Amino acid sequence: MASLFKKKTVDDIIKEQNKELRGTQRQITRDRAALERQEKQMEMEIKKMAKTGNREACKILAKQLVQLRKQKNRTYAVSSKVTSMSTQTKVMNSQMKMAGAMSTTAKTMQAVNKKMDPQKTLQTMQNFQKENMKMGMTEDMINDTLDEIFDESGDEEESQDIVNQVLDEIGIEITGKMVSAPSAGKSLPSASTSKAAGISDEEIERQLRALGVD
Repeated sequence: MASLFKKKTVDDIIKEQNKELRGTQRQITRDRAALERQEKQMEMEIKKMAKTGNREACKILAKQLVQLRKQKNRTYAVSSKVTSMSTQTKVMNSQMKMAGAMSTTAKTMQAVNKKMDPQKTLQTMQNFQKENMKMGMTEDMINDTLDEIFDESGDEEESQDIVNQVLDEIGIEITGKMVSAPSAGKSLPSASTSKAAGISDEEIERQLRALGVD
């Protein structure tokens, strides 16, 4: 019972109209077929009257045949009109559905725009950019610190090499002096003296030439 009092939607109305138009089209087709049958029968009747020489009957039947053919032609015009109405109804239905979809989309966009504050969105993007820059600066500082640590480690190794070279040079000079000096007594040689004692004269001269000392 509830369906009897339910308000019809646009789709329901369009469906009913299309159903009626299809029924009308079928009825027109049946009427045309009946007129075509009558046309054939009338043509046969006219031929029959002509064979018998009944000219008056032929004239009357000929006039009826003309009217019948006009009526048949009108069925084509009506059928074309019904088809046009059906097509127009479908187009209108499609346009209404498209308009409904556009209306729904517009409402959705309006709701989203209400919830989305442009100022807050801009502020969020600015905060993100600021934090991203901070992160980049922090990463650069960490990388610079690590580079300094590794560079200092390398400098320390290089400095140690220079110190060792200087000690070797000092050891060579001290050894040279200690060789010509008289021994004051038996004492334990130092580490640099022990190292220099094992160096040949050719090695000493080569190192001096490397240092630019003639």
